[in-house]
Order: sequence, then C-alpha cells, then structure tokens
Amino acid sequence: MLSKLVAFSVRHRFAVVAATLAVAAFGVAELFKLPIDATPDITNKQVQVTTVAPALSPEEIEQRVTTPVETGLGGVPGLIETRSISRNGFSQITAVFEEGVDIYFARQQVAERLEAVRGDLPADAKPAIAPVTTGLGEVMMWTVEYRPVKSPRAGVPGPQPDGGYLTPEGERLVSEKDKATYLRTVQDWIVTPQLRTTRGLAGVDAIGGYVKEYAVRPDPARLAAYGVGLNELVEAVEHANTVAGAGYVSRGGEAFVVRADARVTSLADLASAPVTSRGGLVVRVADVAAVEIGQAARLGAAQENGEEVVIGTALMRAGENSRTVAKAVGERLKAIAPSLPPGVAVKTVLDRTDLVDRTIATVRRNLAEGALLVVVVLFLLLGNVRAAIITALVIPLAFLVGVIGMNRFGVSGNLMSLGALDFGLLVDGAVVVVESTLTRMGARRLLEGRDLTLAERLQEAAGAAAKMAKPAAFGQAVILLVYAPLLALEGVEGKMFQPMAATVMLALAGAFVLTFTFVPAMTALLVKAPRTAHQETKIESLARRLVEPATRWAVDRPLVVGLGAAGAVLVGLLTFLSLGREFMPTLDEKDVLVQALRTPSASLEQSIEMQGRLEKALLKVPEVAFVFSKTGTAEISTDPMPPSISDTYVVLKPTRDWPDRGLKKAEVVEKIEQAAAGQIGSAYEITQPIQMRFNELISGVRSDLAV
Repeated sequence: MLSKLVAFSVRHRFAVVAATLAVAAFGVAELFKLPIDATPDITNKQVQVTTVAPALSPEEIEQRVTTPVETGLGGVPGLIETRSISRNGFSQITAVFEEGVDIYFARQQVAERLEAVRGDLPADAKPAIAPVTTGLGEVMMWTVEYRPVKSPRAGVPGPQPDGGYLTPEGERLVSEKDKATYLRTVQDWIVTPQLRTTRGLAGVDAIGGYVKEYAVRPDPARLAAYGVGLNELVEAVEHANTVAGAGYVSRGGEAFVVRADARVTSLADLASAPVTSRGGLVVRVADVAAVEIGQAARLGAAQENGEEVVIGTALMRAGENSRTVAKAVGERLKAIAPSLPPGVAVKTVLDRTDLVDRTIATVRRNLAEGALLVVVVLFLLLGNVRAAIITALVIPLAFLVGVIGMNRFGVSGNLMSLGALDFGLLVDGAVVVVESTLTRMGARRLLEGRDLTLAERLQEAAGAAAKMAKPAAFGQAVILLVYAPLLALEGVEGKMFQPMAATVMLALAGAFVLTFTFVPAMTALLVKAPRTAHQETKIESLARRLVEPATRWAVDRPLVVGLGAAGAVLVGLLTFLSLGREFMPTLDEKDVLVQALRTPSASLEQSIEMQGRLEKALLKVPEVAFVFSKTGTAEISTDPMPPSISDTYVVLKPTRDWPDRGLKKAEVVEKIEQAAAGQIGSAYEITQPIQMRFNELISGVRSDLAV
C-alpha cells in the first residue's frame, strides 16, 4: 500500500505539492485560532453551589443549608463526590463529576435538584451556581481606586482639598467607609455591567469596599412612644418600595395603563413613608427610626500597598482562549475609563497574558533552536543542500498538521503540549527516504555514465522511497506506540499528559504522511543525481573513525561489555531511587503569593489592620514592585476564605530593575519570607497564584501538602 502511495505521489508530484501547500495554508489559519495558555487546565469537572444566609451560625448553616443541598444532589448522573464548606452565614458545596460528563448537562442537573430542595431551606437562603470557569479562569485583576490629583479644587466633582470626595451627583464623601462604598458602587454599576458583554467571559467578581444600601435604624424609645411595633415598621418599609398594576382604562379609543409607583428613589422618600396613624396623625418612618445611607455586612476586603481598594476579577469561561479573553477585557477596561467619575481610576494589577506570553516565548525560542539545530545537522550529514531543505520542510509542515488536529480535538497550545515536540523524531523517516534516494541516484548515474533523465530520476525516487517504506514506517509506528499509553491516563494525570501525547502523535502522523507523499514528490522535482556515488560526508567519516575501533573492541570482549552495562544499569537504578519526585516541574509564574493565616476567630477588621502592616513590610523588599491582597470571601465566592485568611499577591519588578540582577527567584522568596516573618500574629505559606488555585480546585486544599 505504501509503495502504491509513493508511486502515486511521484507520478502526480505537482498535485501533491499543491495539496501540501493548501494544507499548510489551512494550518497557518488554524494556528491563529489555537487556544493558548501557560499550562494545561487540570481542573476537574465541577459545579459549585454557594449560599449566603447572614443570620445563621456555622452549625445552622450545616444543618439547614449544606446538608439538605448535598443530600438533594445525591444520585445526579456522573457525580463522583461532593465536598462542602460551612461557615458563619456562608455555605459552599462543590460537586465533582466524571470527565466524560458535559459541564452544561451537569449544571442543568444541579439546578433542577436545587429547585427541588429550595422549599426546605430558610427563607433568606438563596443558593446560586458559580460561573462556568476553572482554575485558570482568573485572566485579569484590576483595582478601582482614587487617582491622586495635584491641585484638587473645592466644589468641583472629584477629590477635595480637605481629603474628601465630591461625587458628580453632589454627594460629599468624608469618611473612609463612605469613600470605599462609592468605589464599590462604581465597580458594581459602571465597570461590571460593561464588562459582562465581553466575549468569552463567564463572570466578573468583586471584593472590597462596601455595598451601598439604605439603612433604617429603629429607635426603641420612639417606637414605644408612638405605640408602633417592629413588625409594623418592617411592613411599612417593604410597602414603601413597591409597584402595583391595575390593568388599563379605555377612554376615547385609547388605553391608559393604571399603576401605582411607590418605589423609593431617595432617603427622603423612605423617611416619609407612612407606618400607621395615631390620633389622626400619620406616623412616618422618620418619626420612629433614623434613615441614612448604610453599608451591607461584608464577607471580604481588598487592599493595595496597605490601603483599602476594590478589586475586580475577570473570570474566563471554560475552554476559551485566555490570551484573547484577557486582551478583550483589557481593551474594554480602557474603553470604560472615560466613563468613570472624576478622580476614580481602574488599574490592572494582574494580567495572565504576561505569563502566557512569557511561557509561549520560551516554547517558541526552544522550538526555533531545536529546529535550527536539526537543520544544521541535516546539512552537515546529508551533504546535499536541496535534500537537506526538503527534509527540513517536514518540520513546519508536520507542526501545522499537528495544529489542525489540536484544534479539532480541543488541545490547547501550552508548555506541555508544544514543548513536547521533538523535531528529530519528525524528520526521522524523511531522512531515511532522502538518504536512500541520494544513494540510488548516485549509483544509477555512475552506472549510466551520464546525467539521469527525468523518467530515470522519477523511477529512482519512487524506488528509493518504496524500498525504505517499511523500515521508515516501522520506526515511526514504534514512536507512536510509545506515546499511546499516555492517552489512557485519567483524572489529573490525563489532563496533564494527554495534550502532550496528542500533540506529538498528531505531528508524527503528519510527518508519516509527508514522508511518503511530499518528500518523494519534492525529491523527484528538485534533487539531481550526485556526480559521484553518494558517499559519507567528512563528519560521518570522522565519526566512523572514532567509533569503529571502540565497536571492534566491544565485539571482541562481550563478557566485559555485558558486565559493564549491567553495572551501569544498577548504578542508574540506585541513583534514580535517590532522586526527589514531583508530579510535574513547577512553572515559574514570576509573581509570588503569600497566604497569611491568622487566628480563626480574628475579625475582618483585625485582619485588614494586620494585612496592611504586612503589605507595607513587603514593599520594603527592593525587588517588589507592588502588593495587593484579598481577605475573606468575594462576591462570586469561587475562592471562599474566612475573614482570618488573606491571599497576598506580591508582584515582582522585572529582573533588569533588581539591585542585584544575579539573584535567583528562590533568594528573593527568602527575602519576602523574612520580611513577612517580622509581622507577628500570622502564619505564612508561600506559593504562586495559579499553583494555589489548582491545589484548591482539585483537592479542596490550598497547600501543596495536606494531611
């Protein structure tokens, strides 16, 4: 069969070359569509259900929320396990599914079960399903903060000379709490709505500041004086913010809609809402309670360089291209900037594109160096420029064929998949075919005593490729079989190593086809018979002179060589057993994450104070550019933490800006650890952002090692 394929390729060489160019053009187009990321996404299939019920204690949350929801999820098709967190006023259940289950089917099943158990939950407990994102979903983080102004002007919206802030609506903010509330309002009502329409985004998370609300604070003395009960006040407040419809009335051929709009639009509206009447007088809400702007109880906070800010996070939808989504979010943030209030700015603090670009640059450099090395070796060993060029062309063509397959099977381009490509393996079969072709053409020319005709060249090219078809095919088949077992891996191991095996096998399959189609066709078109019989090059002759004596010596002393080989195997085995082991090499993310763990009973306010001191201490490390942190639980709660724990992101300066450029990152981490150790009352764990998220999403534990 291979012989017929080779003969067909030589006979229709122009058509084969044209078809190869078409495939290459299609591969280039697919290359721009290839999802790019730093590492394979090893997050398992999971659906998170989050419930907030501020009035319930941890025991009540466990009994009245977590247990009913977990019980209700039992028996969902494809469910492997559930794990849960129950804290004061907060519950989160993570349902882990089999890898073959469609994530949207799983979410639909979970939503149906939640609807069934909703009646068993407390009235104020409203479970919600987290966005469709993964451990690699946090593609960008930004802060919403006040921008310093050199010369603030009194009475003009923006920062004021006395340190306050005047909103465009004319509201004056003086206290730090009021200013933090306004920043959160900007994030929730200006930034988030405009970002939600970004293609590939699953959601926008927010943490920090305070959620603005109208606060009605009853006065017991005045309630008693007017004889008004607390229930009456609650009902009055509820009725003061409603809209009622009463159909329509027809007049003169027109329909007039009848409705009563009692929605609250200001504090004055709420304060003047009637509660009851006493002695012919209307008792208003303001008569029995204080009405003011308040802040909702918060579960988390955010800081930058020791000061409170609001941090937003763009959550990428599972399966999307992180570079494309992050770029789109960055462009949208720039478009949002002009619509922000005066003196308020959005600043990007963490962009996953930087890590992806660094990783892909490393892969690109390694691939280019590997390809160049292979090409140089081909030129030196084949001794024929045209033959070496034809063989080298197999590298990019096989790579593009692999890219087409990667897009078809949903394999992303990352450090594991692209970094596993071995160009020496790709050209192995082509080298054998080209070498055989040169040898046969040289021998035929020597036999004929003249230049070969076109028909003779075609005959020798087809014959050489057909003769070497079996050994070349057998060699490449063996390599394919070596990678095949990796495709059978499951779980985290499968997610990590299957992309590597799939990429290599797809590229090898492309090289296999090219070896018996494109290579014979090109050799028939371009390669001419050598003027002398094809012989060894100078480098091959030198290698033979060096190796041949050693080979003869080994053949004459088989027992000595056998014992030496056995000893080498034994030494290698003992050395292997003494080596350290890890699942995969740690990817250098450049940035550092310091997790601060405090006494579990620590309040959010106490954690904020301690975190501020920690960040200011870390800023004294000369290699640190800036520091920002998240304490407690964010709005979407994909990464729930108690108020006593803070994730501190330490962003390092570029190496060229370090005082000592010769320092290694491990040494900088030691300096960071020493700076953190000076802050009493906390324990610290140092890791990296993506590494920490992977640990938690896969096992529920944020550490590299847990008991």
